Amino acid sequence: MNGRERVSAAYSFQAPDRVPVQYYYAPVGYYEHGERLNDLFSRYEGDFEPFSRRPIPAPPPDCFDAHGRYCEIRRDAWGTVWKYRIFGVWGFEIEYPLKDYALLEQYSFPPQSTYVTDPAAFARELEAIRRHQQSYFCTRGTMGLFEKLISLRPFEDILCDMAEENENFLILLDRLTDYARRQIAALIRLGVDAISFGDDYGTQSGLIFSRDMFRKYFKPRYQALMQPIREAGIKVHFHSCGKVDALLEDFREMGVDSIWPQLPAYDMGWLADCCRDLGLAIAIHTDRANIMTHGTPEQVRALVRKEYEIFRPDRGGAWFYIEVDNGFPFDNIRALVEEIYA
Repeated sequence: MNGRERVSAAYSFQAPDRVPVQYYYAPVGYYEHGERLNDLFSRYEGDFEPFSRRPIPAPPPDCFDAHGRYCEIRRDAWGTVWKYRIFGVWGFEIEYPLKDYALLEQYSFPPQSTYVTDPAAFARELEAIRRHQQSYFCTRGTMGLFEKLISLRPFEDILCDMAEENENFLILLDRLTDYARRQIAALIRLGVDAISFGDDYGTQSGLIFSRDMFRKYFKPRYQALMQPIREAGIKVHFHSCGKVDALLEDFREMGVDSIWPQLPAYDMGWLADCCRDLGLAIAIHTDRANIMTHGTPEQVRALVRKEYEIFRPDRGGAWFYIEVDNGFPFDNIRALVEEIYA
């Protein structure tokens, strides 16, 4: 099997010739570990893209304060201003373009990706995807609705908007849905293998807001976005941090084929059984907040073996997802990769 066949088997709950692996080559990992990561990853190629040696990133020299602490402030294409305190790791919002809904009428979304609007760029992207799919599974992402909302307006304001059924909130949510629909339509025409979404709905103990709220505002819009994807025979992947067990059946009803869950929030045995019953494949992301950061290589290897025994990716329905976060000891990273490929 090649990588594309291997991941397709996982989605179909069929046994692959080896457990599929997906890498995200996080900048912070390369910043902290440099070429050692390139050397390690080059020996263990994944199934979603070919490996190529990544350049080692570095923060601009003017982004350190008088105490040598990194701090960078940037405005994104949506007009949100972000503060970054760990280089290579996502920041937090400090200014919102729609804090006042009086600005909504004249607020403009950023241009779509060029492959959405430019036929020549679409043709180039199509050629690149076809080459990619000769050996690897091709997943492309689009935005999450709730996460985009809380980057355009303060988190608390969005929750109040939902509770109050604010008319401007509904206008904004529908504009975002239409914006995502255009990108999705282009990805369908490009013939990717899967389209991924990401919306964090959970805390460490439960949902941020009620399931009724999710079903009222987000589920019908996601169903509308996912229906043409499913009709085209393309898989749907969904990431949601926190404990969102109450939404798993809704995800499946929306059209989701696979999830990337925050494993420490769950009893893994329960999650594995639930997802197999629902027909949801799982991206296994080994506990990064605890074991990968503070554990020993032996504990990392033991956890990977436990994940393997619980989720049985050798039988299909799961693959391992590897992402190097800040603070991972290199010996733990090496133990993770070697044990997955053992």
